[in-house]
Amino acid sequence: MFEKARESDVTRAIVKQFGKKLDEFADSEVIIVGAGPSGLMAARELAMKGRKVLIIERNNYLGGGFWLGGYLMNTVTVRAPGHEILDELEIPYEEDGDLYTTMGPHACSKLISKSCDEGVQILNMTEFEDVVLRENDRVGGVVINWTPVSELPRQITCVDPISLEAEIVIDATGHDACVVSKLEERGMIETTGFGGMWVDESEDLVVEHTGKVHEGVVATGMAVSTTYGLPRMGPTFGSMLLSGKKGAEVADELLG
Repeated sequence: MFEKARESDVTRAIVKQFGKKLDEFADSEVIIVGAGPSGLMAARELAMKGRKVLIIERNNYLGGGFWLGGYLMNTVTVRAPGHEILDELEIPYEEDGDLYTTMGPHACSKLISKSCDEGVQILNMTEFEDVVLRENDRVGGVVINWTPVSELPRQITCVDPISLEAEIVIDATGHDACVVSKLEERGMIETTGFGGMWVDESEDLVVEHTGKVHEGVVATGMAVSTTYGLPRMGPTFGSMLLSGKKGAEVADELLG
């Protein structure tokens, strides 16, 4: 049967391990904001290159739309060459004409697992608030707070955030493009917002434009679409995975 444990033992174990992780990753090589498919993919690729990577995610779950597919029907689609990433991650799929389909929960679970296996660390229920700035407006980290703080009544939300340092911050926050939007709010960058849906054009364009958008910042996934005014692509995910892979390559090169 189970070993004996006091309730206080459980509490101490949680506090000790969480504190240890936060202490270790308060200074990382790469912080990825958003744990959707492009963020998770970028994190895995960077960790495989030996980089110290932390993901922050505002929700209590990981994966973004990768869990659900389209219209709450949890089938996700990819187009070639996106299926090669499914092979790499050992995600089973079926061919449907020119599309490849797979179950969102299975695909998402595999991607999360593969990322964690490579040593990626994750802080969920953690909301991006702002950027840390260095000389010449270079981004040097992120300002974060607990997600529930933003839901508190205004009169009692005086909860100061904390900061995490990083050499590179990747905006993988989807259409919201939270990091890029914060730079725009500060007058450091201009965006046009994402365009209407055009699947056949959007996926190639998102991967093509994935890369550095400001000193210390790389954009992946639909954050790229918002940054450059590209069409949206809806519930097809090949470009999200390939954009994450390319974003990792760009970040790795910038780190030198």
